[in-house]
Amino acid sequence: MVVYIWRHPKPMAATGLCIGQTNVKVNKRKLKRLANKIQRFVRLHQLPKVIWVSPLQRSLKVGQLLAQRGFQCRMAPELAEINFGIWDGQLWSQIPKQQIDDWCDNFTDFAPKDGESLQQLFKRTEAWLNKMTMQTMQTVQNCKDRPTLAVGHAGWINAASMIVAGQGVPKIAADWPRPVNYLECRQLNF
Repeated sequence: MVVYIWRHPKPMAATGLCIGQTNVKVNKRKLKRLANKIQRFVRLHQLPKVIWVSPLQRSLKVGQLLAQRGFQCRMAPELAEINFGIWDGQLWSQIPKQQIDDWCDNFTDFAPKDGESLQQLFKRTEAWLNKMTMQTMQTVQNCKDRPTLAVGHAGWINAASMIVAGQGVPKIAADWPRPVNYLECRQLNF
Protein backbone atom coordinates (compact mmCIF):
# COMPACT_ATOMS: atom_id res chain seq x y z
CA MET A 1 0.00 0.00 0.00
CA VAL A 2 1.17 3.53 -0.77
CA VAL A 3 0.18 6.45 1.45
CA TYR A 4 0.66 10.04 0.34
CA ILE A 5 0.43 12.18 3.45
CA TRP A 6 0.74 15.95 3.56
CA ARG A 7 1.64 17.83 6.70
CA HIS A 8 -0.97 20.40 7.65
CA PRO A 9 -0.31 24.15 7.18
CA LYS A 10 1.69 26.08 9.77
CA PRO A 11 -0.48 27.11 12.74
CA MET A 12 -0.83 30.76 13.70
CA ALA A 13 0.58 32.06 16.99
CA ALA A 14 2.06 28.70 18.01
CA THR A 15 5.75 29.61 18.24
CA GLY A 16 7.29 28.16 21.38
CA LEU A 17 4.19 26.11 22.25
CA CYS A 18 4.03 22.38 22.85
CA ILE A 19 1.43 21.46 20.24
CA GLY A 20 0.17 17.93 20.02
CA GLN A 21 -3.59 17.53 20.12
CA THR A 22 -4.32 21.16 20.94
CA ASN A 23 -6.47 22.78 18.26
CA VAL A 24 -4.71 25.84 16.89
CA LYS A 25 -5.81 28.28 14.22
CA VAL A 26 -4.43 28.16 10.70
CA ASN A 27 -4.58 30.94 8.13
CA LYS A 28 -7.43 30.24 5.67
CA ARG A 29 -5.21 31.00 2.68
CA LYS A 30 -2.74 28.35 3.82
CA LEU A 31 -5.56 25.82 4.25
CA LYS A 32 -6.73 26.60 0.70
CA ARG A 33 -3.15 26.38 -0.61
CA LEU A 34 -2.81 22.84 0.72
CA ALA A 35 -6.26 21.86 -0.57
CA ASN A 36 -5.28 23.20 -4.01
CA LYS A 37 -2.01 21.28 -3.90
CA ILE A 38 -3.77 18.02 -3.06
CA GLN A 39 -6.47 18.61 -5.68
CA ARG A 40 -3.80 19.16 -8.38
CA PHE A 41 -1.94 16.02 -7.27
CA VAL A 42 -5.13 13.94 -7.49
CA ARG A 43 -5.98 15.35 -10.92
CA LEU A 44 -2.43 14.85 -12.24
CA HIS A 45 -2.25 11.22 -11.07
CA GLN A 46 -5.94 10.47 -11.75
CA LEU A 47 -6.55 9.26 -8.20
CA PRO A 48 -9.85 8.74 -6.37
CA LYS A 49 -11.07 11.83 -4.53
CA VAL A 50 -10.80 10.39 -1.02
CA ILE A 51 -8.84 12.14 1.71
CA TRP A 52 -8.19 10.91 5.25
CA VAL A 53 -7.74 13.53 7.98
CA SER A 54 -7.23 13.69 11.71
CA PRO A 55 -9.93 15.27 13.90
CA LEU A 56 -7.59 18.18 14.71
CA GLN A 57 -8.67 21.40 12.99
CA ARG A 58 -5.38 22.01 11.16
CA SER A 59 -5.95 18.73 9.29
CA LEU A 60 -9.75 18.46 9.32
CA LYS A 61 -10.31 21.90 7.75
CA VAL A 62 -8.23 20.92 4.70
CA GLY A 63 -10.44 17.85 4.31
CA GLN A 64 -13.57 19.98 4.66
CA LEU A 65 -12.36 22.30 1.90
CA LEU A 66 -11.72 19.30 -0.32
CA ALA A 67 -15.17 17.90 0.51
CA GLN A 68 -16.66 21.12 -0.88
CA ARG A 69 -14.82 20.23 -4.12
CA GLY A 70 -16.26 16.74 -4.41
CA PHE A 71 -13.82 14.72 -2.28
CA GLN A 72 -14.89 12.16 0.29
CA CYS A 73 -13.42 13.38 3.58
CA ARG A 74 -12.87 10.57 6.08
CA MET A 75 -11.79 11.31 9.62
CA ALA A 76 -9.54 8.92 11.53
CA PRO A 77 -8.68 9.66 15.18
CA GLU A 78 -5.62 7.43 14.70
CA LEU A 79 -4.10 10.13 12.46
CA ALA A 80 -3.97 12.69 15.29
CA GLU A 81 -0.68 14.06 16.51
CA ILE A 82 0.89 12.62 19.67
CA ASN A 83 -1.02 13.52 22.81
CA PHE A 84 1.21 15.59 25.09
CA GLY A 85 -1.37 15.51 27.89
CA ILE A 86 -0.93 18.31 30.44
CA TRP A 87 1.94 19.74 28.38
CA ASP A 88 -0.30 20.32 25.38
CA GLY A 89 -0.77 24.01 24.59
CA GLN A 90 1.81 25.17 27.14
CA LEU A 91 4.96 27.07 26.33
CA TRP A 92 7.88 24.64 26.24
CA SER A 93 9.71 27.06 28.55
CA GLN A 94 6.98 26.60 31.20
CA ILE A 95 7.19 22.82 31.28
CA PRO A 96 9.34 21.84 34.29
CA LYS A 97 12.88 20.95 33.24
CA GLN A 98 12.79 17.77 35.30
CA GLN A 99 9.81 16.50 33.28
CA ILE A 100 11.64 17.20 30.01
CA ASP A 101 14.71 15.40 31.42
CA ASP A 102 12.52 12.43 32.43
CA TRP A 103 11.18 12.30 28.88
CA CYS A 104 14.66 12.40 27.36
CA ASP A 105 15.88 9.72 29.79
CA ASN A 106 13.01 7.38 28.83
CA PHE A 107 12.20 8.64 25.33
CA THR A 108 10.33 5.52 24.22
CA ASP A 109 7.99 5.00 27.16
CA PHE A 110 7.63 8.34 28.97
CA ALA A 111 4.24 10.05 28.71
CA PRO A 112 3.30 13.38 30.25
CA LYS A 113 0.34 13.11 32.63
CA ASP A 114 -2.83 12.32 30.61
CA GLY A 115 -0.72 11.97 27.45
CA GLU A 116 0.76 9.16 25.42
CA SER A 117 4.25 7.80 25.00
CA LEU A 118 6.14 7.54 21.74
CA GLN A 119 5.62 3.77 21.96
CA GLN A 120 1.85 4.34 22.07
CA LEU A 121 2.02 6.71 19.08
CA PHE A 122 3.91 4.03 17.11
CA LYS A 123 1.31 1.38 17.99
CA ARG A 124 -1.56 3.69 16.99
CA THR A 125 0.19 4.62 13.74
CA GLU A 126 1.00 1.04 12.80
CA ALA A 127 -2.55 -0.09 13.62
CA TRP A 128 -3.96 2.51 11.20
CA LEU A 129 -1.49 1.55 8.47
CA ASN A 130 -2.43 -2.12 8.90
CA LYS A 131 -6.16 -1.31 8.89
CA MET A 132 -5.83 0.74 5.70
CA THR A 133 -3.81 -2.02 4.03
CA MET A 134 -6.53 -4.57 4.87
CA GLN A 135 -9.31 -2.26 3.63
CA THR A 136 -7.44 -1.54 0.42
CA MET A 137 -6.77 -5.22 -0.21
CA GLN A 138 -10.45 -6.04 0.29
CA THR A 139 -11.63 -3.39 -2.17
CA VAL A 140 -8.89 -3.40 -4.80
CA GLN A 141 -7.30 -6.50 -6.30
CA ASN A 142 -3.87 -4.90 -6.52
CA CYS A 143 -3.54 -2.58 -3.54
CA LYS A 144 -0.62 -0.78 -5.25
CA ASP A 145 -3.13 0.62 -7.75
CA ARG A 146 -4.97 2.74 -5.21
CA PRO A 147 -2.92 4.88 -2.89
CA THR A 148 -4.30 6.33 0.29
CA LEU A 149 -4.24 10.13 0.63
CA ALA A 150 -4.10 11.87 4.01
CA VAL A 151 -3.40 15.13 5.82
CA GLY A 152 -1.52 14.62 9.05
CA HIS A 153 0.97 15.86 11.60
CA ALA A 154 4.75 15.86 11.90
CA GLY A 155 5.05 13.41 14.81
CA TRP A 156 2.64 10.95 13.19
CA ILE A 157 4.41 11.24 9.83
CA ASN A 158 7.81 10.64 11.47
CA ALA A 159 6.47 7.58 13.30
CA ALA A 160 4.92 6.19 10.10
CA SER A 161 8.13 6.84 8.14
CA MET A 162 10.17 4.94 10.73
CA ILE A 163 7.71 2.05 10.76
CA VAL A 164 7.78 1.80 6.96
CA ALA A 165 11.60 1.84 7.05
CA GLY A 166 11.56 -1.06 9.53
CA GLN A 167 12.97 1.04 12.36
CA GLY A 168 11.88 0.65 15.95
CA VAL A 169 10.80 3.36 18.35
CA PRO A 170 13.80 5.61 19.04
CA LYS A 171 15.45 5.03 22.41
CA ILE A 172 16.95 8.52 22.59
CA ALA A 173 15.67 11.91 21.48
CA ALA A 174 18.68 12.43 19.20
CA ASP A 175 17.38 9.58 17.00
CA TRP A 176 14.05 11.34 16.33
CA PRO A 177 14.11 12.68 12.75
CA ARG A 178 13.56 16.28 11.73
CA PRO A 179 9.90 17.00 10.98
CA VAL A 180 8.55 17.10 7.46
CA ASN A 181 7.94 20.69 6.35
CA TYR A 182 4.48 22.24 6.49
CA LEU A 183 2.46 21.48 3.31
CA GLU A 184 5.05 18.88 2.24
CA CYS A 185 3.98 15.45 1.03
CA ARG A 186 5.66 12.26 2.21
CA GLN A 187 5.22 9.02 0.29
CA LEU A 188 5.05 5.92 2.48
CA ASN A 189 5.32 2.48 0.88
CA PHE A 190 3.88 0.15 3.49
